[in-house]
Formats: sequence, structure tokens, C-alpha cells
Amino acid sequence: MLQYVIKRLLSTIPVLIGISLLLFFMLRMLPGDPAQVLAGQMASQEDIELIRHQLGLDRSIHVQYAFFLSRLARFDLGRSARTQNPVTEEIWARLPNTMLLAVVAITLACLFGIPAGIISAVRPYTWIDYVVTSTALFGISMPVFWLGLMLVVVFSIILQWLPAGGTGTWRHVILPSFTLAAFVVAFIARMTRSSMIEVLSQDYTTTARSKGLKEQVVVIKHALKNALIPIITVIGLQFGMLLGGALLTETVFAWPGLGRLIVDSILARDYPVIQGAILVFGLLYILVNLMVDLLYAYVDPRIRYD
Repeated sequence: MLQYVIKRLLSTIPVLIGISLLLFFMLRMLPGDPAQVLAGQMASQEDIELIRHQLGLDRSIHVQYAFFLSRLARFDLGRSARTQNPVTEEIWARLPNTMLLAVVAITLACLFGIPAGIISAVRPYTWIDYVVTSTALFGISMPVFWLGLMLVVVFSIILQWLPAGGTGTWRHVILPSFTLAAFVVAFIARMTRSSMIEVLSQDYTTTARSKGLKEQVVVIKHALKNALIPIITVIGLQFGMLLGGALLTETVFAWPGLGRLIVDSILARDYPVIQGAILVFGLLYILVNLMVDLLYAYVDPRIRYD
């Protein structure tokens, strides 16, 4: 297992290099001059050229990428073009907020999605099943930004129960986390339902029932335990997406996380911050996938990694 973990961690190096390569050249293909944006519309051409020289944009793109890789090898992501602060400081200041939002959202999604999927699988093709599947389809189809705005209108403007945005207390976490969880609950519930239906039709489940075990014991101890592998896979993938896909939610709720930092940096053409934040998202996604693979062996002892 230790050799497998080391091998997977070493494999992240070429993956991150590939992400940095695509990201670096795609950013340079975007319209607009970062030096012009930073200097302002009233700046002279001399000021713009000076900023371009300070940012290294007057060099060829291949030289810029080589310089970027050399700094990345030293764990140096450069400095923000807007604030002149190190990019690592900008990221570390926002990363805990994004992690908090993602952890709370995935926890809520599991608390609601797994029981809903189990109930739907135990009573298939009944009105309960139809309600769960219809709600899941509604959650998948719902645009995140629209749901966030509706929650703000209802709970912040009309009822005035919760703050509309910002951070500082636990009350600020509720609306953005529920907005993110609504989309993930649907995936978890659908996967739990399909996996449980398949397991409940297996022979060992029938044998457990024939022994006179209670239905709750059969469902939880025998069926759910053997249906966890695909459920864990979906949870891991959705958690990785929550870490990197909360841009709209953080923007709607003015949540000071990495997603909002990326949006602000895109508008300001702050290349170093964009590159650093997306690389961190890529690394987190890889680590989440590694944790999911390790959970497989814990849930099912038959799984071993060479």
C-alpha cells in the first residue's frame, strides 16, 4: 500500500506539468493585455511597456513558460500582478474558506442523499421512489447561480433569517453550502439507489432474509456495505468538483474563497494568481482521488493494490 501511495504521488508530477502547460498557453490566448488592464485606460504607452517588462510579458512565450516552470520547481508561484503579494499567500488566505464550504456541502449531501437513495431502493417504483427520483432530477437540472439567488431572496430579503453574503459566523455558511449540496445530493441519491437495487437482488441478500434477519439489518449491514464502492466513487468525484467548481456560488454569496479569487483575477488578467489557484485545485483533485482509492481497500478487504 505504501508503495502504491508513493507511486501515485510521483505520478502527480507529470499531471501537474501537463495542467500547467495547457493553462499557461490558454491564458496567453485570451484577448486583452494584462499590462493595459493594470495600468488603466488613461496610462501612457511608456507606462504600459514598463508594466509589461516588470511582468515579463515582453519575453517570448517559451521563455516565459520555462521561467514559470523553474519557479514552480522551487514551489514559487510568483507574485500577484494586482497586489504584488506572493501568490502562495493569496491562495493560503482563501483556501480554508473554500475547504470549509466544500466539506460542509459534501457532508450535507451525504446526510440527505444516501438515506434518500436507500429509501428509494428499498421501495422501488412506489410514490416514494418517484418523489426521490424527481427531486434528484430537479436538483441536477437546477442552475447553481439561480438557486443561490432564490435562496438569498427568500431567506435573506423576505424572511431576513440569514445573511446574503460574506463570512464570519456559522450563519454565513448555510446558504452557500446548501446551494452547493443541492446539486451533489441528486448525484449521490441516484447512485445510491441504483447500487442498492443491484445489491438487494443478489443471492446473499436473499440468504440473509431467509435467516430471519430484520430488514434494517439486511439493508444496512449486508446491502449498503457491499454497495459502498460506487457511492464512495461518486462522493469523491463530487467533492473534488466542489473544491474546484464553487466559482459561481462564491461569487453569488461574496464568499472569500479560491473560486472568487479566480474570477477576480480573470477580470484583472492576473496570470500568476490564476495559474497558481488552478494548479492547487488540480493537486487537491488528485489527492481526493487517491483518498478514494485508499478507501476502497478499507471498505472491501478483498481489494489490494500491487
